[in-house]
Amino acid sequence: MSPVDLVTAPTAVPGWTLSEQSATPMAIVARSHALLAANPALRDWFGGVAARGWRGEALALLDARPPLLSEAVERAFAEQRRVWLREARVRTAIGDRGADLALTPLDAATLLFEVLPVAVEPAAATRLSGSLRGFAHEVRGPLAGMRGAAQLLQRRVAGDDERELAGLIVAEVDRLANLSERLLHAGAKPRLARVNVHEVVERAAALAVASAAAPLRLRRDYDPSLPVAQLDADRLVQALLNLVRNALEAGANELVFRTRVEHAARIGDRVVRLAARIDVGDDGRGVPAELADTLYEPLVSGRAGGSGLGLALAREIAREHGGDLAHTSRPGATVFSLWLPVNE
Repeated sequence: MSPVDLVTAPTAVPGWTLSEQSATPMAIVARSHALLAANPALRDWFGGVAARGWRGEALALLDARPPLLSEAVERAFAEQRRVWLREARVRTAIGDRGADLALTPLDAATLLFEVLPVAVEPAAATRLSGSLRGFAHEVRGPLAGMRGAAQLLQRRVAGDDERELAGLIVAEVDRLANLSERLLHAGAKPRLARVNVHEVVERAAALAVASAAAPLRLRRDYDPSLPVAQLDADRLVQALLNLVRNALEAGANELVFRTRVEHAARIGDRVVRLAARIDVGDDGRGVPAELADTLYEPLVSGRAGGSGLGLALAREIAREHGGDLAHTSRPGATVFSLWLPVNE
């Protein structure tokens, strides 16, 4: 089978219909691993006009790194849960292409195969990295001035509340200075230390209240069994603040911080013995449908003037720790979940 043959496929099989309008390339796959149907986005992504029909051909023929795709299909059917293949290589009519692949069982006999292409090419990523390093270089001077002013204010104010707020400014300036250093030395590994996850979440919650333009309701739902974990606390605070900022920009009036212990948790295409899940829920407008497939890509924003870096950096931080970032969303109920492996 040639990958371009996908263009001749029907878009429905008994019991299931693929969206003709979806921008996400997707297909329906049988328990035998045979391709049954594909939507137009998938047929386009594989490279053009077909030479012949392909119905019934094996999905494994698309795998540029066999047998990873076949093994993922078997795992999805056996466990009846979504399986991810991150940074997979797929054979197409225009050569091998990189993508994240999702395999989601529809029932015991069929599954949904989705392709999430890598949208930022290496050259674009290099330009983005250079821009971030330039930004990091420029902010070091102003940050030093802010820190000095906050320390002076901390010594002069009389009230405990005012001193606490000034101390918060100093701590945040230090965190941003560390972040700037990380951007200037891109590729550095997380600075791991034993961290109480709830202390990190509380730090993010305090900053959320301090940064909100209007009164913000906070709810907490913490799992007391969550163990101490090896994490980079500053980076984790940054990821959580990016999620908070995203919620506030979506018009949230209430935030929910929730933690849970997850046993035998699947993160990407692997299972970890123990994971911490940190949820940031909000009552904002939700994720726009047109951004659902590209939400975590750099420079993608649903807000005029937005940088499109917040969620991309939050996911990068999660993956630095061997974890990931996921979300569920509808108007009035959006939850972003950070999954972080815990080494006992």
